[in-house]
Amino acid sequence: MAVAIPPGGTFFDTMKRTFVDVPILAEKDNGIPTTEFLEAAESFTTVFDLLGSVAFTPVKNDLLGNVKKIRDRQLAAPAESETLQELVQNEQRIKKNTATEGLLWLTRGLDFTSQALRDNIANASNELSSSFRTAYGSTLKPHHNFMIKPIFSAAMSATPYRKDFYAKLGEDLAKAQAVLDACIAALEKLVGILKDFLATVGLKV
Repeated sequence: MAVAIPPGGTFFDTMKRTFVDVPILAEKDNGIPTTEFLEAAESFTTVFDLLGSVAFTPVKNDLLGNVKKIRDRQLAAPAESETLQELVQNEQRIKKNTATEGLLWLTRGLDFTSQALRDNIANASNELSSSFRTAYGSTLKPHHNFMIKPIFSAAMSATPYRKDFYAKLGEDLAKAQAVLDACIAALEKLVGILKDFLATVGLKV
């Protein structure tokens, strides 16, 4: 899917919101605003379009499906869902786990993607396929069954060459990489907060 990058801009300028634009509310015990986070997560899935293979469609759809589960709960109980943490706590009170499980899997999927891109940024000689395989092994793979693993394996094998991927991020490679690095750094911080919080919920999925 081709995207129109503005002159002098980067691929991230085409997103409605990036993770850099998601505040962390210290006054709410590092609460993460639900609306802003879901908008950033939706926007971030367009990175898979840049990878240019239908093999990544199931990965993208999985992330978007989990976004929908969380947003459905937010729409059903907006006053109780201002932050992701509040949304989960209030859903737990009514003995439901749909959105909570959605957030758990969304967090895992974003952790996988951020670790893959972080590895690729940090290791200039690594191809994307290597970075994604390494990240998959330490994030999603332990939670996937024998039916899901081949789908993700196919996606790993379908990643483009490193140079081709970065060329799609913008004409100014240094600028594009700096923006990517900032986005991933913000996502890593958010994922860390969510992983610590979800560990206290005790879901067995």
